Amino acid sequence: MSSIKKINELLKEYFGIPKRQNPLPEPFDTLIATILSQNTNDNNSYKAFNNLKNAYANWDEAAGAKRTAIEKLIRVAGLAPTKSRAIKNLLVDIKEKYGKLSLDFVNKLSIEETISKLTSYDGIGVKTASCVLMFAMNKNICPVDTHVHRTTNRIGLVNEKTPDKTFWKLNKNFPEGIAHTFHTNLILLGREICKPTNPNCAVCPLKKVCKFENKNFEIKGTSSNKRILLLDNIGI
Repeated sequence: MSSIKKINELLKEYFGIPKRQNPLPEPFDTLIATILSQNTNDNNSYKAFNNLKNAYANWDEAAGAKRTAIEKLIRVAGLAPTKSRAIKNLLVDIKEKYGKLSLDFVNKLSIEETISKLTSYDGIGVKTASCVLMFAMNKNICPVDTHVHRTTNRIGLVNEKTPDKTFWKLNKNFPEGIAHTFHTNLILLGREICKPTNPNCAVCPLKKVCKFENKNFEIKGTSSNKRILLLDNIGI
């Protein structure tokens, strides 16, 4: 989609090219870490993940642990009963089906098949699965969180009601090689400029291509005449 490519270039000019972790994180570690990150902050999920890694020599050992033991270790991340159940079931099932705790089994699957397989497990949604694929397995797929959902719909790239629907629409024929940069910069855009309320459209790098009807160019403390001059200068 040429529009995605154009928006990606505008975002790169404004935010730059985000760095990638090198080497890429281990996929199975990333899957567990992403489950822990749900409905909590990065600091707490990081503590919970480290608690697990420090308590068990490997994921095989964790698979043999009691669920309640896992629950105690990850309590800091919140929703510990639900997350511990999801992690325990995932570890046991993948070990039984594939013989080792790894995501190597998805290498022969398509993106759609991989997401379908991973989301069949409790605690793993489309966002979690797609984050693992992009961040840890270098797949050219753009995960959709609340920021990406909001910004892509405002910009006019998609017109969908839910993040999952936005994901499938956005990733249909997605341009090669830009998913990580596009995704990361859209999150920055959503956090810093294109906020849920009172977006700062005056400084947005996409203001000339964005189709959002309720753009906000109000500047606090700016007189009407100065505001008109400002809008003229930014080409609105």
